[in-house]
Amino acid sequence: MLTRTLLPLLLLGVTVSAADWPQYRGLTTDGKSTEKITKPWISSPPKQVWKVASEGGFSSFAVAGGRAFCLSLKEVEGAKQEAIVALDANTGKELWTAALNVAKYDGGGDSGDKNNSGGDGPRSTPTVIGDHVYAMSSQLVLRCFDAAKGSVVWTRDLVKDNNGHNIQWQNAASPLLEGGLLYVAGGGQGESVMAVNPANGEVVWKAFDEKITHATPVAATILGQRQVIFFLQSGLLSVEPKTGKELWRYQFRYNTSTAASPVVSNDIVYCSAGYGVGAGAVKISKEGDKFEAKEIYRVTGNKPLANHWSTPVCKDGFLYGMFQFKEYAKGPVKCVDISNGQVKWEQPGFGPGQVILAGDQVVALSDAGELVLIATDSNAYKEIARARVLDGKCWTTPILANGRIYARSTKEAVCLDVSGR
Repeated sequence: MLTRTLLPLLLLGVTVSAADWPQYRGLTTDGKSTEKITKPWISSPPKQVWKVASEGGFSSFAVAGGRAFCLSLKEVEGAKQEAIVALDANTGKELWTAALNVAKYDGGGDSGDKNNSGGDGPRSTPTVIGDHVYAMSSQLVLRCFDAAKGSVVWTRDLVKDNNGHNIQWQNAASPLLEGGLLYVAGGGQGESVMAVNPANGEVVWKAFDEKITHATPVAATILGQRQVIFFLQSGLLSVEPKTGKELWRYQFRYNTSTAASPVVSNDIVYCSAGYGVGAGAVKISKEGDKFEAKEIYRVTGNKPLANHWSTPVCKDGFLYGMFQFKEYAKGPVKCVDISNGQVKWEQPGFGPGQVILAGDQVVALSDAGELVLIATDSNAYKEIARARVLDGKCWTTPILANGRIYARSTKEAVCLDVSGR
């Protein structure tokens, strides 16, 4: 998968390090790193390289070319604004900031819910391609910036330019890089899903009449076919990346918010949502050039398989991640057989945090700021290491790039050395 993803970028003259993490959930969009953590933080916390203030929101880091990018809240011209921030990946020093739009998120962390206190803000994660970085704002405006200077190269407003429609709590999805193109959703009738040329912002193809969710699409190869899978209000929609041709669909109930991305394991695709929707999985088959998605299980309700916005990772046919709905601080990490939805084990005390996979270990960031290393063992929960690394509400996905973990809360950001060097 990594080779297929890198090849189109190399043809475009773009250099990508296999150890960089250039977009949401990594280069391969599945939350998996090619790196391994060889020295766990058992007796003492991992070495802190830097820690800086980073206010507001749940945008994760994208790291490439020695820079770390995220969306944050900044005071600009007398108002709280959503902004893209570029940091020196080695020191945490702010290199540049560019305002995107006034921050307004339909309540969220300021809604009065004491269990959901601690701030709100942008949720989308930037995407880096070579010398440029791309950010989708909460208002569905896609911008390309010069990664070194922060100057705007081009702008595409999906609401104004493509008759788009936003969603309650505003956009949270990140632009997906696949095969040298950017994939986004949010346009109007006949153009709700599209592929965009990263060089100039022009639409390569557009199609469908869909309503968006907060979920970021994923790219995967299933039965030999490369595809981009969107999680929309109608359910899952898989398209051929170069043309936008529909490959298959899975009708899946939508209710209020769907934010976890689909998860692919060979020919099985899993998806889940909160607000009583639950989870389901389909097995993809192919006859000739026709694909079919057949449901293999469907579990409704907020237990046992709801993933509100916490996308699991998959290792050897088992899902590992936060399976909960609004179980702040106490929600469990679980191991689930992706083929049948059976829960193999669960461990409480994580809340709606996020996970990634590093080799055969799960890196989990709890909503309280604890970084936990867990073995990918389907027989039992096996904790390897734990350390408190952040203050504030942590609903962001930690990342692993060049031997370092980068993580954020609604208050601060941290870089931790886990290389063992």
